[in-house]
Amino acid sequence: MSASAGTDTHGAGHAGHGQAGLAALVVGAVGVVFGDIGTSPLYTIKEMFHPHFGLTADAATVKGLLSLGFWSLMLVVTLKYVVVIMRADNDGEGGIMALTALAQRSLSGGSRLGYVVGILGIFGASLFFGDGMITPPITVLGAVEGLSVVSPALERWILPMSVLILLALFGFQRFGTARVGKAFGPIMMTWFVVLAALGIWNIAHNPIVLRALNPYWAWHFFATHDWHAVLILGAVVLTVTGGEALYADMGHFGKRPIRWGWFGFVLPALVLNYFGQGAVLLRDARAVANPFYMAVPDWAQIPMVALATLAAAIASQAVITGAFSVARQAIQLGYLPRLQIRHTSHSTIGQIYVPSINWMLLAAVLVLTFSFRSSTNLATAYGLSVTGTMLIDTLLLAVVAYTRWPDSRKWVLPLCALFLLIDIAFLVANGAKLFTGIGAWVPLFIGVVSFTMMRTWRRGRELLREEVRKEGIQLDTFLPGLMLAPPVRVPGTAVFLTADKGVVPQAFLHNLKHNKVLHERNVFLTVETLTVPVAPKDKGLKIESIGEDFYRVTLKFGFMETPDVPLALMRSCDRGGIHFDPMDTTYFASRETVVASRRRGNMPLWRDKLFAVMHRNAAPASGFFRIPGNRLVELGAQVEI
Repeated sequence: MSASAGTDTHGAGHAGHGQAGLAALVVGAVGVVFGDIGTSPLYTIKEMFHPHFGLTADAATVKGLLSLGFWSLMLVVTLKYVVVIMRADNDGEGGIMALTALAQRSLSGGSRLGYVVGILGIFGASLFFGDGMITPPITVLGAVEGLSVVSPALERWILPMSVLILLALFGFQRFGTARVGKAFGPIMMTWFVVLAALGIWNIAHNPIVLRALNPYWAWHFFATHDWHAVLILGAVVLTVTGGEALYADMGHFGKRPIRWGWFGFVLPALVLNYFGQGAVLLRDARAVANPFYMAVPDWAQIPMVALATLAAAIASQAVITGAFSVARQAIQLGYLPRLQIRHTSHSTIGQIYVPSINWMLLAAVLVLTFSFRSSTNLATAYGLSVTGTMLIDTLLLAVVAYTRWPDSRKWVLPLCALFLLIDIAFLVANGAKLFTGIGAWVPLFIGVVSFTMMRTWRRGRELLREEVRKEGIQLDTFLPGLMLAPPVRVPGTAVFLTADKGVVPQAFLHNLKHNKVLHERNVFLTVETLTVPVAPKDKGLKIESIGEDFYRVTLKFGFMETPDVPLALMRSCDRGGIHFDPMDTTYFASRETVVASRRRGNMPLWRDKLFAVMHRNAAPASGFFRIPGNRLVELGAQVEI
């Protein structure tokens, strides 16, 4: 593959760490990246034999389902994500938002395809939030349900124990994951070793299940079950849930550690455990009640429940922190309003806590837990959001391959066609769940609500800027007139935040109107977010003198960065720019009050009102841009959209 197909910026750095450094990264990746897909054995085989599929655990059926699961892992996770799509890194970062930004950079600005790519990316991110709400309850319930295998009398404790674990998990988020994060790797390594050991132990008693490695048995399953076989893909897809996380977490660990962890450790453990469960079913068809725990020896079931619960909590933690990261990226790219973001680590900038997202997720998780009450019931809601995201990933990959990989698209695009067929088959199977109950509507509803809010915020911000620009005064004509009879100058530096470089900031006009003074130095500051994770050092700051101690300054941040405005301005003096004394600098911002109006036809009135509510509840600029509250002056303005 050509160099244009993406460079492993992170992976290259890891190569110099030696074998010990790579091993540590592999352990860390196993602890964080593979939690979701690694806990799928808790409920996947059980869901395949759910009564609504009408399957019996005979030899041909078991081998057919195992073959479908194995080849799904090989084609979707291994080939699509680990081998192909991880080549599409956005300066080392992965995930659907990074892939969207990469695809948009390949297209001309304002093109119709660029607009469609943006819509796909937003909808994929919206579906991710739906997935994030379902993963914690289904994994925790799937783990704790082992109590019913230990003793039927313990079944009544499954729901309350699951709720307590979830409450503790979300309540702990405010303290960050730095302390317990070091334990994630060893715990998950132990989990996968146990999965593999159980699989080997059960396969040894019935090695005939290894015949399922032959794709013939997958074809035979479809041949004997006709079109009804497509519906079973709604359960088979559970084997690949979490595959997108391998790509999303690429920026944290690099490609090599994730690939080594997958091929050398996780994939073999998963395959062995799935086939071990199949061997148990062939030995005793009654094990369909809970094949995972029935594959565990009696003496090890209580320790296994404890280990599975830890693994489920870690898998849920990865999804929660992923939701925080996606939310921050969406904010930086202009798809969500500013939210309060807390940093939970002094050394790792990626460890953040977003209180509003955390509590919304907890509320949704508790509602889902009390509504569905078991992992089997939740499985009916699981899959639609995952397959939707996988389908969007394929479409975006095709755009990137066609526009950026001229030497590789001859083989990548045919693979995209194969991936598209698989994704559509999974989507149709999970879409059929929409007609069998309310469960499958849950992730779709969450995705549509999230998508509506993100599109409304994006469009509302555009309308707001248009109104401000329409009523604004051009800076180039205003300043010369102002300096003909300048107001009184006072000591210090005033920084006026503005989204439009060519228009006089509303905060500046209000300051002149009410205070009737000018500061010694006046800076019109614009903060921009780039479509790359980290802004290049030579492009992060631009200072332009426009005369009379007035300056136009542009700060640029990547969508994975936290915009620390005071720190960035202080560093400007090191590059020959303006010297900013923190104690002598005052920041001015205009805080608009949005009023919904019928006079414009760009958005329906209900969307105008939704935007007004979102704008009113956005976090203040002082917190988001890390501006000290005692150095910020906010001046209000009312704007109709």
